Amino acid sequence: MRRTPLFVAMLACMAVFRVAAQASPSTGPSGENAPATTLGEVTVSARQRDENLQKVPIAVSVVDGEWLDRSYTVNTQQLSQLVPSLYYNSANPRNTAYTIRGLGSNTLSVSAANDGIEPGVGFYIDGVYHGRPATAAFDFTDIERIEVLRGPQGTLFGKNTTAGAINITSRLPTFQPEGNGEISIGENGFLQARGTVSGPLGETVAGRLSAQFTERDSVLHNVRTGKDVNELNNYALRGQLLFRPDDDVNIRLIGDVSNLDSDCCTQNYLRVGRSLRGAARQFEGLAANLPAHGLPAYSPASRDVYDRLTDIDAPLHIDTQDGGVSLNADWNVGPVTLTSISAWRYWKWDVANDRDYTGIPIQTVQRIPSRQDQYSQEFRVASNGDGPVDYVGGLYFFTQEINGKPISIYGPAATYWLVSTTSFPGMPDNLADGYGQFGDSHFRMKSYAAFGEVNYHVTDRLVATLGARYTYEDKDGRYATTVSGGLPTRPGTAQDNAKLSLFRPQSYRASDSGGNPSGRANLGYQFTDDVLGYVSYAYGYKSGGLNMSGLPLDASNNPALATAVIKDETNKTWETGVKTAWWDGRATLNLAAYHTVVDDYQANVTSSTETAALRTYPANIPEVRVKGVEGDLAALLFRGFTLRASFAYANGKYTDYPAGPCPLEWQNPNAAGGCQPLNPPASLAIKTSNPRGNPKIPGAYVLTGLPLAGLSRWAGSLGFDYELPVGHGAFLAHADVSARSGYNSDTTNSVYTKIAGYTVTNASIGYRFNDSWEVDVFARNLFDRDYITALTVQTGNSGLILGQPSDPRMLGVTLRARF
Repeated sequence: MRRTPLFVAMLACMAVFRVAAQASPSTGPSGENAPATTLGEVTVSARQRDENLQKVPIAVSVVDGEWLDRSYTVNTQQLSQLVPSLYYNSANPRNTAYTIRGLGSNTLSVSAANDGIEPGVGFYIDGVYHGRPATAAFDFTDIERIEVLRGPQGTLFGKNTTAGAINITSRLPTFQPEGNGEISIGENGFLQARGTVSGPLGETVAGRLSAQFTERDSVLHNVRTGKDVNELNNYALRGQLLFRPDDDVNIRLIGDVSNLDSDCCTQNYLRVGRSLRGAARQFEGLAANLPAHGLPAYSPASRDVYDRLTDIDAPLHIDTQDGGVSLNADWNVGPVTLTSISAWRYWKWDVANDRDYTGIPIQTVQRIPSRQDQYSQEFRVASNGDGPVDYVGGLYFFTQEINGKPISIYGPAATYWLVSTTSFPGMPDNLADGYGQFGDSHFRMKSYAAFGEVNYHVTDRLVATLGARYTYEDKDGRYATTVSGGLPTRPGTAQDNAKLSLFRPQSYRASDSGGNPSGRANLGYQFTDDVLGYVSYAYGYKSGGLNMSGLPLDASNNPALATAVIKDETNKTWETGVKTAWWDGRATLNLAAYHTVVDDYQANVTSSTETAALRTYPANIPEVRVKGVEGDLAALLFRGFTLRASFAYANGKYTDYPAGPCPLEWQNPNAAGGCQPLNPPASLAIKTSNPRGNPKIPGAYVLTGLPLAGLSRWAGSLGFDYELPVGHGAFLAHADVSARSGYNSDTTNSVYTKIAGYTVTNASIGYRFNDSWEVDVFARNLFDRDYITALTVQTGNSGLILGQPSDPRMLGVTLRARF
């Protein structure tokens, strides 16, 4: 029943396809439909006007709609395989993080769920900023192109972003009838249907309706319940109306909704790391001694993560939805074009999952039902004409409100597994059975900005650009939790304090407000018609954030109120680049080199003070530096054969981080602050350098000089498209290969949180009949490579590390129709 609205929409699309086909008969292959002999011009709107990519002096990667379709790229995770500088990580849709050049929100575990911290990478669809990272987890629908802009982007875009922007443009309604539809069927019960219809609704009005549905059986098997988990079941709908009374006015009304409702998402056993705790308080000892506490001894369903087996014993389900309406208006009044973008969006989230990730009844309920609403208004004015000066200026307002009700309840194994036997010896096994935390959070923020950028054509070949922005933001948050359940205890007793070591009621309010200027200066020189060089400096700003997921505890076991507010983040980026065209327009090569320093970098860190309820919370890293080189190549090697290649080299480090969180291997409950400062026992056989304790700050760990988490040193992609006319149609072939070197997924740089590099290949072959029908055979992960896409340290510091394995190879077939 939940699929009925989508199928009705799909049937409506297909019905109109027939009308469109009758009104506009398809044409067979002809000279104008033959494969091109030069690369087509790539248009981007990175500077809020349509321009040739090769004439824009900034680092930007572009993936057009045809490339998305050919590569079966339907979401941000798959987009990152085509754009090496973009990294995407998602343990589940709410816990989604994406970075550009390693910067943004590299909160590479559950920490992305904190509502009070914003992403450093802006995510825009049709000019509308999406406030929550979770909305980037939904599938794309009917996309014209995607631009990935690298570096601070505050002087041209509505919302200030310090690391870059993902700018998505959907296809416009047309005044000529057109339509397309496709259906794909593959292994693991994969089914994807997509359809679009567009055409005139009057002399000045055109409409467009797009629908997409995807389902796939689960790729993990639960040996305890016999059910498969981590399935896909989502749909997306997008409707548009374009009002064009004359050539100078365009008004576009857009409405969309995306929904994911499935038994997802969990992780399975990857490895066990060793800390400096006693053997009985680490994973293997805890699992073996369960019978002494009335529970069967435990062993994971498999110790090979790529067996894709789990045994979680708590319910698992996701129900999330994203949608909204926007009104985009452009009015050419001669010297300038006026633009207004008004939007309302919402995001709903509900989930049930097993936060201990095992068949041990440690935590039986973990939910964070949430609702976000956002409103935004942007006004812009952009100059027209080819004078010596052109400019873009604007005003921007954005507000969002997020309400959540976190719920966590422990099970019969919680006392034994989580309560410290050193601090609380002799606790009854049923002490925490049914003990839970019930919360209420409210976050509100308002953002105001004025921004603009001016280009001065010093000569016909030299252009100087100066951009400026001022942002003021006001944030307010309330967080309150109560605790109840478990074995009844009297306040102040050892048993009561043991329960409070798991969950302690908290109630606090935090706020942050302030403003800051940011800007950009750029010099671009057109050496020849085919060679553009540029150098730029950008200063980016991101306002402070609030901790909206509860506070870590201080040495007295009280909430650390100082961690409720994190400071503003600033970004200083130097960049130089060159854009070149070769072989009479048959090839382009774009290169960029950059050096970025971020002060007070906003990231999520893990507190090692709590031995039970492991907490992640936002904090500031004093200084981070990333420098690197990137390149994009496109070449039409011969008629019908287009090659694309991209690479990204990045060297990211914590250049000032004297008091970081403690990595798992140095955690010691008997040491000050819970972190071993010097010389661990010789019996701890791990391959790592000496501990980097800070003697001035007990329990602190010196991370200065260590690699930035979540950033591969090398990443690259290589792909091609080949179209060979055969008979009345054409033979089609596509392949793309993506590779990344290994990286550490945790801020602490623990030896146990490393993720190995990987290479994945996707490919398809097919035949197009008369430019109207097409059939393709495709493969995702063609060579069935195994790799890890996300990693989590189990709550409680037992040492258990969970991993999210890659999807196995999937073969399938696609039928496409164009009218």
